[in-house]
Amino acid sequence: MTLDMSHAGERSVAKTDAVVVEVTDLVAGYLPGVNILNSTNLIARQGELIGIIGPNGAGKSTLLKAIFGLVKVRGGEITVNGESIVGLKADKLVQRGVAFVPQTNNVFPSLSIEENLQMGLYQNPKIYSERLEFVTGIFAELGKRLKQRAGSLSGGERQMVAMSRALMMNPSVLLLDEPSAGLSPVRQDDAFIRVSDINKAGVTTIMVEQNARRCLQICDRGYVLDQGRDAYEGSGRDLLNDPKVIGLYLGTLGADGV
Repeated sequence: MTLDMSHAGERSVAKTDAVVVEVTDLVAGYLPGVNILNSTNLIARQGELIGIIGPNGAGKSTLLKAIFGLVKVRGGEITVNGESIVGLKADKLVQRGVAFVPQTNNVFPSLSIEENLQMGLYQNPKIYSERLEFVTGIFAELGKRLKQRAGSLSGGERQMVAMSRALMMNPSVLLLDEPSAGLSPVRQDDAFIRVSDINKAGVTTIMVEQNARRCLQICDRGYVLDQGRDAYEGSGRDLLNDPKVIGLYLGTLGADGV
Protein backbone atom coordinates (compact mmCIF):
# COMPACT_ATOMS: atom_id res chain seq x y z
CA MET A 1 0.00 0.00 0.00
CA THR A 2 1.27 3.46 -0.87
CA LEU A 3 0.18 6.70 0.69
CA ASP A 4 -1.66 8.92 -1.80
CA MET A 5 -0.60 12.50 -1.10
CA SER A 6 -2.31 14.00 -4.15
CA HIS A 7 -5.15 15.42 -2.02
CA ALA A 8 -3.18 15.98 1.17
CA GLY A 9 -4.16 19.62 1.35
CA GLU A 10 -7.92 18.99 0.95
CA ARG A 11 -10.33 18.66 3.88
CA SER A 12 -13.97 17.61 3.78
CA VAL A 13 -14.66 19.79 6.84
CA ALA A 14 -14.18 23.54 6.73
CA LYS A 15 -11.29 24.95 8.72
CA THR A 16 -11.86 28.22 10.53
CA ASP A 17 -9.74 30.83 12.26
CA ALA A 18 -11.20 29.79 15.62
CA VAL A 19 -8.34 28.73 17.91
CA VAL A 20 -8.90 25.36 19.58
CA VAL A 21 -5.53 24.93 21.31
CA GLU A 22 -3.05 27.68 22.12
CA VAL A 23 0.27 27.09 23.88
CA THR A 24 2.09 30.27 24.89
CA ASP A 25 5.66 30.50 26.25
CA LEU A 26 5.32 27.05 27.84
CA VAL A 27 7.97 25.95 30.31
CA ALA A 28 7.69 22.37 31.58
CA GLY A 29 9.74 19.37 32.68
CA TYR A 30 9.76 16.13 34.61
CA LEU A 31 12.42 16.84 37.26
CA PRO A 32 12.71 19.85 39.57
CA GLY A 33 14.90 22.51 38.01
CA VAL A 34 15.24 20.68 34.68
CA ASN A 35 13.06 22.10 31.91
CA ILE A 36 12.42 20.14 28.73
CA LEU A 37 10.23 22.82 27.18
CA ASN A 38 11.59 26.36 27.12
CA SER A 39 9.07 29.02 26.00
CA THR A 40 7.37 26.72 23.49
CA ASN A 41 4.49 28.11 21.41
CA LEU A 42 1.81 26.40 19.30
CA ILE A 43 -1.59 27.22 17.85
CA ALA A 44 -4.11 24.74 16.43
CA ARG A 45 -7.20 26.16 14.75
CA GLN A 46 -10.53 24.46 14.16
CA GLY A 47 -10.19 21.60 11.67
CA GLU A 48 -6.41 21.78 11.33
CA LEU A 49 -3.98 18.88 11.28
CA ILE A 50 -0.82 20.05 13.05
CA GLY A 51 2.45 18.12 12.82
CA ILE A 52 5.28 18.39 15.34
CA ILE A 53 8.70 17.17 14.27
CA GLY A 54 12.26 17.52 15.52
CA PRO A 55 15.27 15.53 16.68
CA ASN A 56 15.18 13.06 19.55
CA GLY A 57 15.05 14.84 22.89
CA ALA A 58 13.60 18.03 21.41
CA GLY A 59 10.54 17.88 23.67
CA LYS A 60 7.93 16.74 21.14
CA SER A 61 6.22 14.11 23.29
CA THR A 62 6.72 16.26 26.38
CA LEU A 63 4.67 18.99 24.71
CA LEU A 64 1.71 16.66 24.19
CA LYS A 65 2.01 15.33 27.73
CA ALA A 66 2.12 18.86 29.11
CA ILE A 67 -1.07 19.72 27.22
CA PHE A 68 -2.71 16.60 28.68
CA GLY A 69 -1.58 17.36 32.23
CA LEU A 70 1.01 14.58 32.50
CA VAL A 71 4.02 16.88 32.85
CA LYS A 72 4.44 19.70 35.36
CA VAL A 73 3.91 23.12 33.79
CA ARG A 74 6.21 25.70 35.38
CA GLY A 75 5.43 28.69 33.21
CA GLY A 76 3.36 29.90 30.30
CA GLU A 77 -0.22 29.08 29.38
CA ILE A 78 -2.26 26.37 27.65
CA THR A 79 -5.82 27.09 26.59
CA VAL A 80 -8.46 24.94 24.91
CA ASN A 81 -11.34 26.82 23.30
CA GLY A 82 -10.19 29.94 25.11
CA GLU A 83 -10.08 28.49 28.64
CA SER A 84 -6.96 27.64 30.61
CA ILE A 85 -6.39 23.92 31.21
CA VAL A 86 -3.13 24.18 33.15
CA GLY A 87 -3.28 21.97 36.24
CA LEU A 88 -6.36 20.00 35.20
CA LYS A 89 -6.35 16.22 35.60
CA ALA A 90 -6.91 13.85 32.68
CA ASP A 91 -10.59 13.20 33.45
CA LYS A 92 -11.33 16.94 33.46
CA LEU A 93 -9.40 17.38 30.22
CA VAL A 94 -11.48 14.67 28.56
CA GLN A 95 -14.59 16.56 29.67
CA ARG A 96 -13.11 19.68 28.04
CA GLY A 97 -12.77 17.79 24.74
CA VAL A 98 -9.09 16.81 24.85
CA ALA A 99 -8.09 13.25 23.90
CA PHE A 100 -4.59 11.77 24.03
CA VAL A 101 -3.18 8.60 22.45
CA PRO A 102 0.25 7.71 23.91
CA GLN A 103 2.88 5.94 21.83
CA THR A 104 2.97 2.76 23.95
CA ASN A 105 0.70 0.93 26.39
CA ASN A 106 -2.29 2.51 24.69
CA VAL A 107 -4.82 -0.35 24.90
CA PHE A 108 -6.12 -2.65 27.61
CA PRO A 109 -4.77 -5.98 26.27
CA SER A 110 -6.94 -8.24 28.45
CA LEU A 111 -10.14 -6.55 27.26
CA SER A 112 -11.95 -6.99 23.97
CA ILE A 113 -12.00 -4.28 21.32
CA GLU A 114 -15.58 -3.49 22.35
CA GLU A 115 -14.62 -3.20 26.02
CA ASN A 116 -11.72 -0.91 25.12
CA LEU A 117 -14.11 1.36 23.26
CA GLN A 118 -16.52 1.31 26.19
CA MET A 119 -13.67 2.38 28.49
CA GLY A 120 -13.33 5.48 26.35
CA LEU A 121 -16.91 6.39 27.27
CA TYR A 122 -16.87 5.76 31.00
CA GLN A 123 -17.93 9.39 31.55
CA ASN A 124 -20.87 9.21 29.14
CA PRO A 125 -21.86 5.63 28.25
CA LYS A 126 -25.23 6.69 26.81
CA ILE A 127 -23.68 7.82 23.53
CA TYR A 128 -21.94 4.48 22.85
CA SER A 129 -24.02 3.49 19.81
CA GLU A 130 -23.68 6.91 18.22
CA ARG A 131 -19.92 7.06 18.73
CA LEU A 132 -19.39 3.43 17.70
CA GLU A 133 -20.99 4.26 14.36
CA PHE A 134 -18.57 7.19 13.97
CA VAL A 135 -15.37 5.30 14.77
CA THR A 136 -16.29 2.23 12.70
CA GLY A 137 -16.94 4.59 9.81
CA ILE A 138 -13.22 5.35 9.95
CA PHE A 139 -11.97 1.96 11.22
CA ALA A 140 -14.46 -0.36 9.52
CA GLU A 141 -12.53 -3.55 10.30
CA LEU A 142 -12.86 -2.98 14.04
CA GLY A 143 -16.62 -3.14 13.79
CA LYS A 144 -16.34 -6.72 12.53
CA ARG A 145 -14.05 -7.83 15.37
CA LEU A 146 -15.51 -6.20 18.48
CA LYS A 147 -15.30 -9.37 20.56
CA GLN A 148 -11.62 -10.01 19.79
CA ARG A 149 -9.19 -9.48 22.66
CA ALA A 150 -7.01 -6.42 22.13
CA GLY A 151 -3.92 -8.29 23.31
CA SER A 152 -4.13 -10.56 20.27
CA LEU A 153 -3.92 -7.67 17.79
CA SER A 154 -0.90 -6.52 15.79
CA GLY A 155 0.79 -3.22 16.58
CA GLY A 156 -1.05 -1.43 13.81
CA GLU A 157 -4.39 -2.85 14.90
CA ARG A 158 -3.76 -1.81 18.50
CA GLN A 159 -3.05 1.69 17.26
CA MET A 160 -6.45 1.71 15.54
CA VAL A 161 -8.15 0.62 18.78
CA ALA A 162 -6.30 3.30 20.76
CA MET A 163 -7.31 6.05 18.35
CA SER A 164 -10.88 4.77 18.24
CA ARG A 165 -11.14 4.74 22.03
CA ALA A 166 -9.86 8.32 22.18
CA LEU A 167 -12.50 9.37 19.65
CA MET A 168 -15.39 7.85 21.60
CA MET A 169 -15.89 10.99 23.73
CA ASN A 170 -16.22 13.16 20.61
CA PRO A 171 -13.13 15.28 21.36
CA SER A 172 -12.56 18.72 19.92
CA VAL A 173 -8.82 18.00 19.75
CA LEU A 174 -6.91 14.72 19.40
CA LEU A 175 -3.28 14.48 20.56
CA LEU A 176 -1.32 11.68 18.86
CA ASP A 177 2.16 10.66 20.04
CA GLU A 178 4.03 9.01 17.14
CA PRO A 179 1.17 6.94 15.66
CA SER A 180 3.52 5.25 13.16
CA ALA A 181 6.20 4.20 15.68
CA GLY A 182 7.23 0.56 15.49
CA LEU A 183 4.99 -0.24 12.53
CA SER A 184 5.97 -1.86 9.25
CA PRO A 185 6.15 0.45 6.20
CA VAL A 186 2.73 -0.70 4.99
CA ARG A 187 1.19 -0.19 8.44
CA GLN A 188 2.87 3.22 8.67
CA ASP A 189 1.17 4.26 5.44
CA ASP A 190 -2.14 3.03 6.84
CA ALA A 191 -1.61 4.94 10.09
CA PHE A 192 -1.07 8.22 8.23
CA ILE A 193 -4.13 7.61 6.07
CA ARG A 194 -6.25 7.01 9.19
CA VAL A 195 -4.94 10.15 10.89
CA SER A 196 -5.89 12.13 7.80
CA ASP A 197 -9.33 10.50 7.78
CA ILE A 198 -9.89 11.41 11.43
CA ASN A 199 -8.98 15.01 10.70
CA LYS A 200 -11.22 15.12 7.63
CA ALA A 201 -14.08 13.95 9.85
CA GLY A 202 -13.76 17.22 11.76
CA VAL A 203 -11.36 16.50 14.63
CA THR A 204 -8.60 19.06 15.16
CA THR A 205 -5.48 16.92 15.39
CA ILE A 206 -2.01 17.54 16.82
CA MET A 207 0.46 14.80 15.91
CA VAL A 208 4.02 14.24 17.09
CA GLU A 209 5.88 12.15 14.55
CA GLN A 210 9.45 10.96 13.99
CA ASN A 211 8.73 10.24 10.33
CA ALA A 212 9.10 13.91 9.51
CA ARG A 213 8.58 13.81 5.76
CA ARG A 214 5.37 11.82 5.92
CA CYS A 215 4.09 14.01 8.72
CA LEU A 216 4.70 17.23 6.78
CA GLN A 217 3.14 15.73 3.66
CA ILE A 218 -0.27 15.35 5.30
CA CYS A 219 -0.39 18.20 7.84
CA ASP A 220 -1.82 21.67 7.28
CA ARG A 221 0.89 23.29 9.38
CA GLY A 222 3.98 22.01 11.12
CA TYR A 223 6.22 22.98 14.01
CA VAL A 224 9.89 22.01 14.28
CA LEU A 225 10.95 21.69 17.91
CA ASP A 226 14.61 21.91 18.87
CA GLN A 227 15.88 21.95 22.45
CA GLY A 228 12.41 22.64 23.77
CA ARG A 229 11.67 25.60 21.52
CA ASP A 230 9.65 25.99 18.34
CA ALA A 231 12.50 26.65 15.92
CA TYR A 232 10.40 26.77 12.74
CA GLU A 233 6.69 27.00 11.94
CA GLY A 234 4.85 26.99 8.63
CA SER A 235 2.66 25.01 6.28
CA GLY A 236 3.66 21.40 5.77
CA ARG A 237 4.55 22.15 2.16
CA ASP A 238 6.68 25.16 3.09
CA LEU A 239 8.63 23.25 5.73
CA LEU A 240 9.22 20.37 3.33
CA ASN A 241 10.82 22.81 0.91
CA ASP A 242 12.64 25.05 3.41
CA PRO A 243 16.41 24.66 2.85
CA LYS A 244 17.18 25.19 6.53
CA VAL A 245 14.66 22.57 7.65
CA ILE A 246 15.90 20.15 5.01
CA GLY A 247 19.52 20.66 5.98
CA LEU A 248 19.05 20.54 9.73
CA TYR A 249 16.25 18.02 10.17
CA LEU A 250 14.92 16.26 7.09
CA GLY A 251 18.30 14.85 6.16
CA THR A 252 18.21 12.64 9.26
CA LEU A 253 14.49 12.42 10.02
CA GLY A 254 12.13 10.22 8.09
CA ALA A 255 14.53 9.46 5.26
CA ASP A 256 12.31 6.60 4.10
CA GLY A 257 9.68 9.18 3.14
CA VAL A 258 11.82 10.50 0.27
